[in-house]
Amino acid sequence: MTSKFHTHALRVPDELAGMRLDQALARLLPDYSRSRLKEWIEAGRVTVQNRIPRPRDLLSGGEQVVIEAEAAVETTVRPQALDLDIVHADDWLIIINKPAGLVVHPGAGNRDRTLQNALLHHDPALAGLPRAGILHRLDKDTTGLLVIARTLAAHTALTRQLQAREIEREYEAICVGVMTAGGTVDRAIGRHRSDRVRMSVRDDGREAITHYRVIERFRGHTHVRVNLETGRTHQIRVHFAHIRHPLVGDATYGSRVLLPRGATPTLVAALRGFRRQALHAARLKLFHPQLEREIEWRAPLPADMKALVAALREDARVAGKSRT
Repeated sequence: MTSKFHTHALRVPDELAGMRLDQALARLLPDYSRSRLKEWIEAGRVTVQNRIPRPRDLLSGGEQVVIEAEAAVETTVRPQALDLDIVHADDWLIIINKPAGLVVHPGAGNRDRTLQNALLHHDPALAGLPRAGILHRLDKDTTGLLVIARTLAAHTALTRQLQAREIEREYEAICVGVMTAGGTVDRAIGRHRSDRVRMSVRDDGREAITHYRVIERFRGHTHVRVNLETGRTHQIRVHFAHIRHPLVGDATYGSRVLLPRGATPTLVAALRGFRRQALHAARLKLFHPQLEREIEWRAPLPADMKALVAALREDARVAGKSRT
């Protein structure tokens, strides 16, 4: 990891007299978050009248301030030419439709051929942003929409939207069991006490809220639409397992394949052959920081989930005929 620097020189307006230095800089340099500005002040990268200040120092107005802004440049993750399904791209952000099997960030067991590697090849300038501009993640075998910031200003603005829960993320899932109605799961999530790879519902975990509603019911499964208020690791998978409706194909939080009595051969093959959690990030809505308006993107169900829904629907039709 290396760094690059950009120097800002400015004069504190008189109307900001009496304000803390970190607060004033956050107002004068909105492209940077207050926490990042505070880090630079504490690291001695900010001077006021040629002296090194503290974040809490009060301003009188008229001071000359110099900021040596530092941006980390990713050098440990190498660019790789991988296919990307780009739904939208402009100077500020990129929207990706992620396929199943693609890891978002390099990690243990997945050192390369990740989305981050692919993005660095697609746009080398992303090396100057944290995690190549990737703002949130999807599990390896979850498909659907992801947003990537292309500038520091976009990264700051979109991070604030995520923290304020202003970015809408809607998923579609196929779960085991027949749900009678939609609902909300409001249960905190934390690391599993004995299996550190898994997450679990825990009273001492972090707040996690999942809303869901039924799209279509089948004989032994339900197609649901899911909206997140929070974005905890494995949140949907953990919450649905907790209410005893694990996602189809979820080897971590689910159970063995459950077949409706007398299931059609097509459905048996579809369920037994579904090797990932049946979860897809179908809709993404955010406030575009450059265009200053809300924009929404949608991604249709991937082929494997479409085929599973078709098999479930056909099984229900055949079973209905057999009862008449």
